[in-house]
This record gives sequence, structure tokens and C-alpha cells, in this order.
Amino acid sequence: MGAIVTQTLLKNCRVASMTAGGAAYGLDGSDAIVMDGDTIAWVGVLADLPMEYTAAETVDLGGRLVTPAPIDCHTHLVFGGHRALEFEMRLNGASYEEVARAGGGIVSTVSATRDASEADLIAGALPRLDALIAEGVGTIEIKSGYGLDIETELRMLRAARALEQHRDVSIKTSFLGAHAVPMDYSGRDDAFISDVCIPALRAAHAEGLIDAVDAFCEGIAFQPDQVARVFDVARGLGLPVKIHAEQLSNLGGAKMAAGYGALSADHIEYLDEDGVAAMAAAGTVAVILPGAFYTLREEQAPPIDLLRKHGVPMAVATDANPGSSPMTSILLAMNMASTLFRVTCEEALAGTTRVAAQALGLTDRGMIAAGMRADLAVWDAETPAELVYRIGFNPLHKRIFGGAL
Repeated sequence: MGAIVTQTLLKNCRVASMTAGGAAYGLDGSDAIVMDGDTIAWVGVLADLPMEYTAAETVDLGGRLVTPAPIDCHTHLVFGGHRALEFEMRLNGASYEEVARAGGGIVSTVSATRDASEADLIAGALPRLDALIAEGVGTIEIKSGYGLDIETELRMLRAARALEQHRDVSIKTSFLGAHAVPMDYSGRDDAFISDVCIPALRAAHAEGLIDAVDAFCEGIAFQPDQVARVFDVARGLGLPVKIHAEQLSNLGGAKMAAGYGALSADHIEYLDEDGVAAMAAAGTVAVILPGAFYTLREEQAPPIDLLRKHGVPMAVATDANPGSSPMTSILLAMNMASTLFRVTCEEALAGTTRVAAQALGLTDRGMIAAGMRADLAVWDAETPAELVYRIGFNPLHKRIFGGAL
């Protein structure tokens, strides 16, 4: 019997490699990629194909564009219920306080999530997950944070992890126990951190449910010193940290998180230059979330020019959640980042591939290069800009996950 062929040659394509300093090859249809199992073995111009790959199974991509599979590096994809009714209330003139008094806001999501079983949470998340996969996404970060008690936080994380058993996708989980103060701890923020957040963090880590630790540092959530208590425990457990910071005001959360070597600081609309410089020094990624900016009708945009000035990498993500960003389209997130924040098309694509991987601490994906995971997206497009400029249109031709077409 002959040897089993494990190598696949993708030819007649336009490769946007998204490697640092080299966003694309010729984009003239002469590019080629060799996959060996779940890994990229070679990429270049077909005329330069090494002899060792000439026996590979060949797939002709008809001149289509190939990019790394998009990575959604900030989502809240697992939750119970929805918030459509309060969305309608706000449109009809209800204030935030009126919505809250009517049982809306995060309180309603917490209640629905606590009432949901693990199976319910998985079933509810799958359609949202499928929407992202349909746009080529290969890796998705999912946060806890709608339980705000130990039992439900763990259940959310278990449900997120279980999604890999239902779909061909990589899931990375972030513990977001410091997301909000539940009603039963109203006015006792520090006690909540001590009684619920930190014990839940330790329990989730012991169960192997956490890839990173996140927190919401904001006037309506937690102060920097309270977040630091959580980060101290995370560091003691050997877990990397991330932060929701400077979304509605500037409390210095991003600068504080940079002191912990944070993987990313997310939202950051009110971030100042000191915070940007601290992120640059720490190698902390800025995660831009235009869906929340759009939904909340905010006016303060992230400091894109300052981030560029200091060389802070910018990721782009959906922030998919039931309240402030009910969006499950990575393509729309790219378009919004460019339209609302003047992020370039190349920055938007890098922000959902190479830089998104960096925001999750992943070094094996987000680029098309030898040694990387063979997570790819094949598009009915000629140039990367086509993925950013269209609205409500999905040009995905084929998704490749771990080398499987």
C-alpha cells in the first residue's frame, strides 16, 4: 500500500498572510499554501513550490483570497435570556433607571442565566456561535460574568468549554467574576470580591476552566484597587489578565492592568496618553469594540491616533453580548471599526487575525506562515479591503479548521 497523503496543496489563490510587516503576497492568484495535517508547512508562489510537496493532494481555489481564519477575541457568547424588550423601551424614551426599575439591564441577564441549566446555556449559545463560524471564525474567546455567584460562574465556563464538543472551533475562556455587583451585594462591592469573585476564580481554576482573568473597571462596576485584588490572585495562580477599561470614564484601569502585563485592555474610549504609553511598554493589546459604541450611541471614540503613535497593536472584536453589543458578525465589527473609528482596512483585518491572537496570548495562529495552525478562510474576494467595506454581506467561500476543508 502507498503512503497516506496528509499534505494538501491549496493553489491558485491570493494569500493575505497577515504576518507582521507583510500583509499580503502578490495577490495575483499565483500564491499557494501547503498544509500538513493541522499545520501550515509552506506558503509562497506556486512556481517556487519545493519538490517535497509535489505529491500533495491539490485543491484549486480559483483565484480566491485566503486569510487566516478570523479570531473573535472578546465575546460574552454564553448567557440566558435576551434584552430585546429593554432595547425597545429605550427607543421609546425610557431612561436607564426606568429600564433597571422594570427589571432590565444586567440584572435581567443575571436572573435568566442563573435559571438556565448548562444544557440551556449551550443550546442558547450555539446559534450565536454558528453565526460567527459562518463568517470563517476559527477561535472565539468567551467570558463568564452573568452569574455573579460561584455556581453560575462555573456553569457558564463549563458551557463555554463544552461548545468545542459541538462545533469545530477553538474556545478560549476568560473568568469575568468582577463584571458587576449583584443586587444581593448592593453597596458591598469589596465583600462581593471577597465572598464570591475570588472563591469562584479559585474554583474555576482548580477545575481547569480558565484561560485568562478579566474585570470591568468602571464607575458602574469596580474600582482599580478592587480589580487589583482579583489580579493578584490571578497572578498567584499563573493566569494572564485582561481588563474592560476606560469605556465610560478614565479611572486608570488600563494603566493599572498594564502593570500586571495584561494581555489586553478593551473598549478604552476614554484612555489617555499615559495609559497608552503604559500599554505600549507592557505589550498590552488595545481591543476595539465598535458594537458597544454603536449600540450605546456613544460619542467618545477610542484614541486611535495615540495608539498608532505609541505602536500599541489594535485588535477588533464583536463584544457579542445581550445588552450593549448584540452583534455576532466579525465582518460587521471590522466595517464598524473602519467607519466609526477610521481604522484602516489592513488594521481591521490584522485586528481580527494576528493581533486578535496576540490579545489572547496565542502564538500559533492568526497568520499564514509555516508552523502556524491551518485555520484559514477562503473568500470570494480579490482584495482584503472587500472584507471590510461591505455591510451585511458574507463572501466566505470555504472555512478551513485545523487543516480540514
